[in-house]
Amino acid sequence: MSLQHSYTPDGVPFRDLNHNGVMEPFEDARLTAEERTDDLLGRLSIEEKIGLLFQTVMPSNDPGDHDTPGPFGPHTQRDHVLGRFINHYNVMALPDARTTVRWYNALQTLAEQAPHGIPITIASDPRHGFTENVGMALSAGFLSQWPELLGLAAIGDESLVRTFADVARREYRALGIRSAIHPQIDLATEPRWARQMQTFGQSAEVTSRLASAYLAGLQGDTVTQDSVATCAKHFPGGGPQKDGEDPHFPYGREQVYPGERFEYHLEPFRAVIAGGVSAMMPYYGMPVGLVRGDEDIEEVGFGFSEQIVTGLLRNELGFDGVVVSDWGIITDITVGNKPFPAKAWGLEDRTPLDRLAAAIAAGVDQLGGEACTELLSELVSTGAVSLDRVDASARRVLLVKFRLGLFDDPYVDEETAATTVGHADFRAAGHRAQAEAITVLTNDGVLPLRADVAVVVAGMDADSASGYGRVVDTPEEADVAIVRLAAPFEPRDTYFLENATHQGSLDFPDDVIARITELAKKVPVVVDVYLDRPAILAPITSVAAAVVVDFGASDTALLDALSGRIQPRGRLPIEIPRSMDAVRNSRPDVPSDTVDPLFPFGFGLDLPRREAGQ
Repeated sequence: MSLQHSYTPDGVPFRDLNHNGVMEPFEDARLTAEERTDDLLGRLSIEEKIGLLFQTVMPSNDPGDHDTPGPFGPHTQRDHVLGRFINHYNVMALPDARTTVRWYNALQTLAEQAPHGIPITIASDPRHGFTENVGMALSAGFLSQWPELLGLAAIGDESLVRTFADVARREYRALGIRSAIHPQIDLATEPRWARQMQTFGQSAEVTSRLASAYLAGLQGDTVTQDSVATCAKHFPGGGPQKDGEDPHFPYGREQVYPGERFEYHLEPFRAVIAGGVSAMMPYYGMPVGLVRGDEDIEEVGFGFSEQIVTGLLRNELGFDGVVVSDWGIITDITVGNKPFPAKAWGLEDRTPLDRLAAAIAAGVDQLGGEACTELLSELVSTGAVSLDRVDASARRVLLVKFRLGLFDDPYVDEETAATTVGHADFRAAGHRAQAEAITVLTNDGVLPLRADVAVVVAGMDADSASGYGRVVDTPEEADVAIVRLAAPFEPRDTYFLENATHQGSLDFPDDVIARITELAKKVPVVVDVYLDRPAILAPITSVAAAVVVDFGASDTALLDALSGRIQPRGRLPIEIPRSMDAVRNSRPDVPSDTVDPLFPFGFGLDLPRREAGQ
């Protein structure tokens, strides 16, 4: 690829955007990021500055296809980049490493056609685990696959968390992804809440410790050309949702603190601010009845709250990085035939223009999931938003781009991506972590599995199981049955993303319990539950010979753990309630608040070591 790069006589790269042989100060890598930002900011038009204040979704079209509208609106890549001057994008599904790099490089070439050639920053939600929900997290695909953060918390090893984050950094950078819309450092204190799998669990101490290690591996102490800039979420802590409902949807907008633990949920955010986190995302949730000190907190979504964003985050906690709103708090959209109303809780009856004005007044720098640059232009033209206010946010966004080295060379190499992403060593490390995160809750002597065991399986691949024993067709032929389940939820499908967002009761359906009970009458049963939320396991533990939980594990990783080939070492990062009554009577903001839990936080059994030949 022929790139529009030039070099100074001493080898310092820059892009001579006007091709006039003159290097402007913002192009000079010898200057500081602050000096370069100040120079460029003074050259930008108000339209270019406004474009910096939006981060929207960019589908990975065919490389070089800049004129096909995306799924979330009528705008094309060309319109976004050259018409609206937006240059920060959240990318979702990716095809493969080589195609992704060609697409990314073509997008950067398009960006060079803009007046000042501001390079594109590509951001991503988590994409190294098993969750597949395009609005929250993506399964690994061609990247290395690891347990979700809840699984890393089950292991509890800071060095492993840092290793994982470093792998994610290397794979992201190879693909051109330079901004991570994670870590998610909410505390999982409400058992029904849908977003627990991408957290480090319920403990503020554990989350603070592991989030700091994660930040060190992904971004480093400061943002540099080797970093992936991190965005911690969801400030000031998104776990205490009323009835555990998710605030992506109107019925889940309320966040409550009956246990008066608001400060507890702040602890991980204090830790990552101390660690130099690059960006922060306020949550959708609307606090109800929250009093802090002698101040009643306004009942609006956190992204609209000046008390929270400016008063708490900026002034009290001293954060001066980028504040990016959660996605879609300004405008309504429809995807397919599913509505996705703006998450403008507390401001539902206000116009998009009013909502945008409120977010800017609160202290938000960048609007996530939005492309309504014309609305901000209107606010500036009427004087509702000052030029100084736009400059303050634009400066924060530009500083990160310069520190990442994007202005010096934003392009990535196709061959490097093909050999780095999904490297065998990364995959092996992810597989081991999946197995080690398995948490053993009960074991009536059936584990570890013997090498010569006859096994019947359900919910898993029989071919995978054949490498760990003799697979048979019926319980009567088997020494043990292995059944894989997922934690239960109530299916819902009114809104976009709702069907992939697991909410509601934690009770297993009666037919599932009946099936396990009948099977246990014929053969000892080992049950594994994929624990994206706590489940009511009492009906299963009463009949199964062994119960284990996983936080994202392939069949072979599970079997490596059950057989003792890889020793499982998981400990529960959340408690397992005994009943739904206990859940309903607990306080959403208080950890370990269900009465008489079946398994407490931190519980987990060690398996006996497997002897050679067994």
